[in-house]
Amino acid sequence: MLRQSPKLTVLVRCKHDSASLTKIRERLATGPNFQDFVQNPTHSRSEWEEYEGKLRREKNETERLRLPPWLKTTIPIGKNFSKIKEQLRELNLATVCEEARCPNIGECWGGGEHGTQTATIMLMGDTCTRGCRFCSVKTARNPPPLDAEEPKKTAKAIASWGLDYIVLTSVDRDDLADGGANHIAETVREIKKRNPNIFVECLVPDFRGNRDSVIAVAESGLDVYAHNIETVEDLTPFVRDRRANYRQTLKVLKEAKDINPNLVTKSSIMLGLGETDEQIEQTMRDLRNAGVDCLTLGQYMQPTKRHLKVNEYVTPAKFKQWEEKGNELGFLYTASGPLVRSSYKAGEFFITSILKSRREKKSNSHSEAS
Repeated sequence: MLRQSPKLTVLVRCKHDSASLTKIRERLATGPNFQDFVQNPTHSRSEWEEYEGKLRREKNETERLRLPPWLKTTIPIGKNFSKIKEQLRELNLATVCEEARCPNIGECWGGGEHGTQTATIMLMGDTCTRGCRFCSVKTARNPPPLDAEEPKKTAKAIASWGLDYIVLTSVDRDDLADGGANHIAETVREIKKRNPNIFVECLVPDFRGNRDSVIAVAESGLDVYAHNIETVEDLTPFVRDRRANYRQTLKVLKEAKDINPNLVTKSSIMLGLGETDEQIEQTMRDLRNAGVDCLTLGQYMQPTKRHLKVNEYVTPAKFKQWEEKGNELGFLYTASGPLVRSSYKAGEFFITSILKSRREKKSNSHSEAS
């Protein structure tokens, strides 16, 4: 992995006064930096700068690219990893960490050297109604019915872990009238009922653009509304399911912010599918124009031979440039690196800092008013 970006920059817009900014900076200064969250920092900068292997497939070339050194990781498995896995099995809960074959699963579940456990719970089962060409989650036209007890079971598991921040995601359920929005909203309410102070992020489907479904989730009490744009507009028809639309994604993200301006909104882009720099920058600008606050950029990695091949392995130096561009465009934070995923501990740490600052400011305002 990489040894870059000594501190993941947080650019906070004018909504925060100078005192709030100072508090956030102090919290970030005393907390872990971006490198602390990155898996397997065994490769020196010179190693990836001097790497001479092939990073891009030529036109009409079918051979798969070899994995570069900064993407070769070991999966640490320890007591924390085993404990979370056991609890998830007992409660019959799915995680996107397993279903999407995330390369960070050992680091997040095992807690790493900082002992911070993170798991992204996948609601509504492990079978999706869509078939995006980059995703390894199972697909079917009619997945099994929803488990009505899942919201309570999920909240119970999360409460037992004692976390400050939890990420909920889900499969797409186009077979349901609301796309599963009310099921997600009920889960958020159950979590908040057990622990009002926990921060909840939901990485949700587009609900086929249904505004009522967006309202149900946006007003459920969550803190972060996330929906991934995945790739640039020109590649969307070849990468995502035909029901997933680039403009629809932007519309959903903008609507969530319009419905609940207090939400932090978030999206993610995969690199290495054949996109150009101009297309990436335009996608970033489109997301900012839709009011998106936070952005992650990571390397696409082919999950199985049946999925899209990697067109290019993007270097850590290039990811650093996109991080700087995101900060320049005004995102609250931009997490950009080869193994960064939409649910990523570094991002969660920084969002937590922002949300805590807002909560403190709101609490102080109420105290002064009374």
